Amino acid sequence: MTATALRVAAVDLGATSGRVIAAEVAPDRLHLHEVHRFANEPVRTSDGLHWNVLELHRQILTGLCHAHRAAGPPLAGLAVDSWAVDYGLLRQGRLLGNPYHYRDEARTGTGPALVHQLLPHDALFARNGLQYLPFNTLYQLAADPWTDLADRMLLIPDLLGHWLTGGPQLTERTNASTTGLLDVRTGAWDHELIARLGLPGSLFGDLVDPGTRIGALRPDLARPLGLPEIPVTTVGSHDTASAVVAVPMTEGGAAFLSCGTWGLVGTELAEPVLTDAARAANFTNEGGVDGRVRFLTNVMGLWLLSESIRWWQRDGSSVSLSGLLAQAAHVPLPVTVFDVQDPRFLAPGDLPTRIAQWYEEHGLPAPPDRPTLVRAIVESLAHTFAEAVDRTEHLSGERLTRIHVVGGGALNRLLCQRLADHAGRPVLAGPVEATALGNVLIQARTAGTLTGTLENLRTLVARTHAPATFTPQPDGSR
Repeated sequence: MTATALRVAAVDLGATSGRVIAAEVAPDRLHLHEVHRFANEPVRTSDGLHWNVLELHRQILTGLCHAHRAAGPPLAGLAVDSWAVDYGLLRQGRLLGNPYHYRDEARTGTGPALVHQLLPHDALFARNGLQYLPFNTLYQLAADPWTDLADRMLLIPDLLGHWLTGGPQLTERTNASTTGLLDVRTGAWDHELIARLGLPGSLFGDLVDPGTRIGALRPDLARPLGLPEIPVTTVGSHDTASAVVAVPMTEGGAAFLSCGTWGLVGTELAEPVLTDAARAANFTNEGGVDGRVRFLTNVMGLWLLSESIRWWQRDGSSVSLSGLLAQAAHVPLPVTVFDVQDPRFLAPGDLPTRIAQWYEEHGLPAPPDRPTLVRAIVESLAHTFAEAVDRTEHLSGERLTRIHVVGGGALNRLLCQRLADHAGRPVLAGPVEATALGNVLIQARTAGTLTGTLENLRTLVARTHAPATFTPQPDGSR
């Protein structure tokens, strides 16, 4: 191990699970070791679907204990990233209630109408550059009866960072860009919009950029657990912002697909795209690290597979996704694709039946068995991702010659190959742990262990985590 090696912990919270990863970083080394994984299961109460944020806090501390006890240099840093849009409301530092889950249908059903009575989507897009999703933060806040009682709104990673440090109630900018309440041109809170929506201005605290030291692990948390007072840093706290940092695109002309529960398809730009065509196509301009713009669209991702598997396993039977994918690879083509963006697929539950109903409603035969259904999901996702890449190229004006797939989708070889076939472009798959890598890279640059631009950081990723390449097959049925 070189003298310049740094050891940090990355807390990566996804919509279904969370992880604490210990990383060792040097200018010639980037090594990750998962030390703790835990379920992130929502809780349904009489008033809706909530995140169990107290359990997340407890699991983070457990993971830090594992990271501290693992072999290697002392932990010199910690940062948290998570999914976007969801938040906690505080009053005098106390959480008013468990944060709602973005899949809570009661809230997403009322918020958009309340906002669009005041400001239509085209006027909103001109201000915030954000795509329409019914669970965007501004819609949730518009339908939240507790905003008048609160004095601060914190997005999930900021809330957890505040609990870990006891420091100021700050908001990291890349995640704030997903709220719909930032001015897309300045990156500052749009206080005129906030006032127009009737939201208290005091809810929105100071914005900080990735790479900001916000404090250290509170002594009253650290000492009972035998932990040091670990410095805490902001990174791209929206998990996609961190993932894009670690996409090994060292030159232009690349599209990315961050493929997990959701599929986020886009490219990195210097300036937002605010055209009517971009708005009509439901593209978004989200803040990236170092002031970059993540021009992308959200499409359904691996949720369709994971929730189908979960449903099939509900009676205790053993159902293997890897086994079904192996069988699905032998299902003959063509397979009729379905609309993965249909809202019926958003809520948890019996997705296999809902998919079959979609086919029946469109006068098409439903997949007759599980392997065929899995193949239909893969084909439909690949088709949708490929269309999204084409639209990204058209709307951005950038020629996109290759697609980088990061996240869990990079492990799905059938999906990667079929994406290459549908898109007519090579697919470079990996790293799988892009979000954690991006988290770690920004921590290391903040500490001075690494230096340079995002391209310099990505060159290190390309050297240490070389992607697998899938080329379009001439006989691939599109």
